[in-house]
Amino acid sequence: MAPILELRGITKRFPGVLANDHIHLTLEQGQIHALLGENGAGKTTLMNILYGLYQPDEGEIFINGQKVTIHSPADAIAQGIGMVHQHFMLIPVFTVTENVMLGEESTRFDGFLDREAAAARVRDISEQYGLAVDPYAYVKDLPVGVQQRVEIIKLLYRKADILILDEPTAVLTPQEVDELFVIMRSLVDQGKSIIFISHKLREVLEIADLITVIRRGRVVGSVRPEEADQYRLASMMVGRDVKLELERPTSEPGEPVLEVENLLVADELGQLAVDHVSFNVRGGEILGIAGVQGNGQTELIEAITGHRHILEGKVRLLGQDVTNAPPRVITELGTGYIPEDRQRDGLVLPFPVMDNLILRTYYKPPFARGRRMEWEAVRQHAEALVKQYDIRTPNVFTLCSALSGGNQQKVIVARELSRPIRLLVAAQPTRGLDVGSIEYIHQQILQKRSQGVAVLLASTELDEILQLSDRVAVMYRGQIVAIVPAAEASKDYIGLLMAGVPPEEARQRIGRKPVEIG
Repeated sequence: MAPILELRGITKRFPGVLANDHIHLTLEQGQIHALLGENGAGKTTLMNILYGLYQPDEGEIFINGQKVTIHSPADAIAQGIGMVHQHFMLIPVFTVTENVMLGEESTRFDGFLDREAAAARVRDISEQYGLAVDPYAYVKDLPVGVQQRVEIIKLLYRKADILILDEPTAVLTPQEVDELFVIMRSLVDQGKSIIFISHKLREVLEIADLITVIRRGRVVGSVRPEEADQYRLASMMVGRDVKLELERPTSEPGEPVLEVENLLVADELGQLAVDHVSFNVRGGEILGIAGVQGNGQTELIEAITGHRHILEGKVRLLGQDVTNAPPRVITELGTGYIPEDRQRDGLVLPFPVMDNLILRTYYKPPFARGRRMEWEAVRQHAEALVKQYDIRTPNVFTLCSALSGGNQQKVIVARELSRPIRLLVAAQPTRGLDVGSIEYIHQQILQKRSQGVAVLLASTELDEILQLSDRVAVMYRGQIVAIVPAAEASKDYIGLLMAGVPPEEARQRIGRKPVEIG
């Protein structure tokens, strides 16, 4: 019996880059096939070819043994292929049914939309696959994990047999990840086939039937979970041994470097996003902010760094009041900032790599003498950082817009960590990076901690928070519901707090002793 999907010799070239180099990939019916690879390895390019967003320069695609040509997502959907992107494609003010039927509207005899018929189909699909979604709920009112189920329903509504899930666990709590895996198993038990793109080695080993690793555009091997462990997969991904377990040396925190007192901050719609938040970060300490995306972490970080107006409360840096101070003032006081949105806030995309690496210091020696730029010093500085931080770029004159997302992130991390700082504010510092780069950046953050730098780390990666943090502050609906010492911060307990379970109830569920807020 022919596999449900087969890619033969897929090759894709971009200027200066061979993104896919004669890739072969097979997906069997009822199989979860995981795709692993370091950043820029070519995973997303390959899936964009399969989904019709790119055209291959060479190679063939076969579905159920028949050669097909896919020119667009519409062609892919017609062939039974659906894709859930990492960033959901939903309209918040529409109901679940309206989002699902968008683009494939059913109408009544009088020409009006037949929402009832569509809702009935959504309910049937939800019940068949154990998705538990209300067809009439508004998307804006749904937790992130349920929104993801809506995206899956969109594919099943269009009769997709092959589901591509791109980093589906990136924004989920541990409990939501468990629920997603139950759903995935339900899907394959009923004949669906899944390509699961992830960088989380433990999850891949838990859920996949087969794991294929891509490195620098080529398939380096396929293994079954029972034949591999995290260390072997990491080595296959980056071509060397990787240290997955962090050694976090003991630290004696000093005086507070950052103090936040009763902060109130609004979002873009004027709604309160940060609600009377107070905490401090001491020198030589990492305070992790844990929470599902959209619970006020973004607005909090932007307010602290001078990028969002503070309605009430105080922010003090090294004892100096910097409430609503301009970003440059906060930077000059010794703050490094890795923003959550690298393209909007971290880079000037039309500028070359070397210019982006001096955005904080371009007006200072050795890069400037008065009004004159010292371009040779800029070039040498950039080339040193490109090598040190393994930024994959043809040269330092390449525009940042031409880099992959992970390499764009490396430019920001290199810029912020390579200069003297007293406070590091890091929002999603390893988003989009491979395990080798994550290992290096984690070591750099811990090195800053050892040097007495205060680190405020906001991440949706709970493993990252638990590995790096000395204390963990959990945000839910704009408030810090608990601040937990690292020794008492279990994954289950923090995950329950992230999901909105009150601290006392969460402690009862896992049998932990009380933890004070503060």
